Formats: sequence, structure tokens, C-alpha cells
Amino acid sequence: MSGVSSTHISRASDPDQISVELSSRRTGMSFQRTRMSADRTLMSIIRTSLSLISFGFTIFQFFQKIRDSEVITSAAAPRHFGIALVLLGIILLLGGIGFHIQYMLGLRRIRDSMISEGLLHGESIFPLSLTLVTAMVLLLIGIFAIVSMVFRVGPFG
Repeated sequence: MSGVSSTHISRASDPDQISVELSSRRTGMSFQRTRMSADRTLMSIIRTSLSLISFGFTIFQFFQKIRDSEVITSAAAPRHFGIALVLLGIILLLGGIGFHIQYMLGLRRIRDSMISEGLLHGESIFPLSLTLVTAMVLLLIGIFAIVSMVFRVGPFG
């Protein structure tokens, strides 16, 4: 017992203190589970947005190539439909990113409050979400795609 203090031993043997310690650790883990759940929700939004953006862009490109090869004379309706799908994907992604940021800031506030009150240890890290970074990159790609579709600039125009 040479490296262990007597207060640590008495604290560890107190059933109430053990219960509080376990509760605090479970609460910390529940914050991590909640954070991962928010990431999974954002991943679902990313999948849906990516589907809308890619499908809209594909429709746009397909009918653009057919019109360029003079198989059809006008491709205005499919072009507008493709642009609408890409815009819908971008709007959905913007909403998902906004909700995710708002939710995570609220969760961090609650976590910080519980740490300051001594209800939570705060030993586990609460890193930036890589899912959020991925959503931001997809948003930039979507914006680049819609700009190139509407203004016919860049490699996609």
C-alpha cells in the first residue's frame, strides 16, 4: 500500500461515493453516445443530399450531351429539373449542417455546465465532428456544381 493514500482507500470503499463515481462515468459515456447519434443523423442527411445532388447533376449532364449532339433541340425542362434537384440537395445539406452545429453547441454547453457543477468528470475528449467536415466539403462541391450548371463555367459547365 505504499503508493496509495488513506483518503483514496476510504473513498473507494464508501458505497455512496462509488455509486456517484459510476453515475458520473455513465453520464460521460451517454454524452459520447449522444454525440455519435448526432453524427449518424448528419450522415443520413449527407447520403440523401449526395443522392439528390448527383442525380440532379447526372440528369443535367445527360440531357446537355443529347442536346449538344443535336438529337433533341431543347432540353430546358430536364435542365431545370436537374438544377432543382441539386438545389434541393444543397438546401437539405445546409439545414442538416445548421441543425448539427446548433445541437452540438447545446450539447457542449450542457456538458460544460455539468463539468463545472462537478456532476461529470470531463476526462473524455469532445472533438470536432469529421462528419461535419465531410458535410462542409460536400456543400462546397454542391455549390461548385450548381454554379457551373447555371452559369456554364468550369469543368462541369
